[in-house]
Amino acid sequence: MDYGTIAIILFVAFVFGIIAFLASRFRRCPSNQILAVYGKFATGGSVRCYHGGGTFVWPLIQDYSYLDLTPMTINIPLKNALSLQNIRINVPSTFTVAINTTPEAMNNAAVRLLGLSVSEIQEMASEIIFGQLRLTVASLTIEQINQDREKFLEAIRSNIDPELRKVGLYLINVNITDITDESGYIESIGKKAAATAINQAKIDVAEQEKLGAIGASEAEKERRIQVAAYNAQAVEGENTAQARIAAYNADLAEKTAEAERRGQVAEQKAVTLIQKEKALAEEARLQAEEVVPREIEKRKIEIDAEAEAQKRRKEAAGEADAILAVLSAEAAGTQKVLDAKAHGYNNLVTACEDSPKHAATLLMVEKIKELVTLQTEAISNLKIDKITVWDSGSGDKGSSTASFLSNMIKSLPALHDVAAMAGVDLPGYLGQIKEQDNGQHKIPAPAGDN
Repeated sequence: MDYGTIAIILFVAFVFGIIAFLASRFRRCPSNQILAVYGKFATGGSVRCYHGGGTFVWPLIQDYSYLDLTPMTINIPLKNALSLQNIRINVPSTFTVAINTTPEAMNNAAVRLLGLSVSEIQEMASEIIFGQLRLTVASLTIEQINQDREKFLEAIRSNIDPELRKVGLYLINVNITDITDESGYIESIGKKAAATAINQAKIDVAEQEKLGAIGASEAEKERRIQVAAYNAQAVEGENTAQARIAAYNADLAEKTAEAERRGQVAEQKAVTLIQKEKALAEEARLQAEEVVPREIEKRKIEIDAEAEAQKRRKEAAGEADAILAVLSAEAAGTQKVLDAKAHGYNNLVTACEDSPKHAATLLMVEKIKELVTLQTEAISNLKIDKITVWDSGSGDKGSSTASFLSNMIKSLPALHDVAAMAGVDLPGYLGQIKEQDNGQHKIPAPAGDN
């Protein structure tokens, strides 16, 4: 085991030891006791009291004790107490006292009652109560003590309670059982009060009997008057009752008629409402059975028409797009052809040493074959069923038949004439047209022939 582990174990043991020590020095105070801690305090003072909760009590310099809060009952058999009239009376009473829980009272109790037993505390309280009770009795008369018990008890409290607080106690309750005296003064007061009460009672009885007789006569007179008045009132009441009955009957008849009228009106209103509800129901039925289907059909037709129109618009748009694409393609193709021709013509002109005339001549030369072909086709396509030539046989140069054929061939345009109409002069190696003596053209001979 290394030193680190040993140190940790020792530290944990030390912490647990501190916790155990603190737990052992903590003192809790029950609710029916006062914890009094005495000894040396950092803030001064000789004792501190706690009611409920708890505190730490440090060893050697502090200690603690408990004061009981249980009420104590003290019997005070006070005898021969001198009153204000110098008459000695006996005032047996019972007092209930306990330690007070106010800070000042707890501190006084800790200073003056700590360590005393319950009997010792009761003895101390009895001495205080005896002295203050005698003082209270001496300040009052017998009549005040015997007749006004509330005032007597209040005087006892005001004299005893401040003295008890000086030692940490307070007065909870006072109960005085009976007050007597040896001279019989209180008894005489009682007898006098009893005789006075008896005489007063007899006077009251006689007075009441007199009043009873007078009252009986007055009651008889009042009875007779009241009976007559009541009879008159009864007749008047009967008449009034009959009038009220008649009025009630009239009101009843009126209300009955009004109720019947209202009932009939309500019935008519109900019938009207029923007819209206039936009309509304029929209208709703017609609406549901006829109008709604037609509206649905109308809406369906509108939707179909809109769909067809949309379809046609899309088809037209598609066809237009297709036509536009075709035209665009054709235009692009034409443009490319024209560009190719322009490029070829440009190269042709360049090859002809920038002479457009020579370039046109070359292009015309390329078309000679087609022109000759067209001339040939023009003759070949002639349909001649029969040719009749009348030859006079006069022996002139050239027969009529030969002249006819020569003239027919001359009716076709010569190649040089066609080129001339196009504004092109054919080169000499393609042959030339010679004039004959008679002013007629001669069929050109190919170049190089003699």
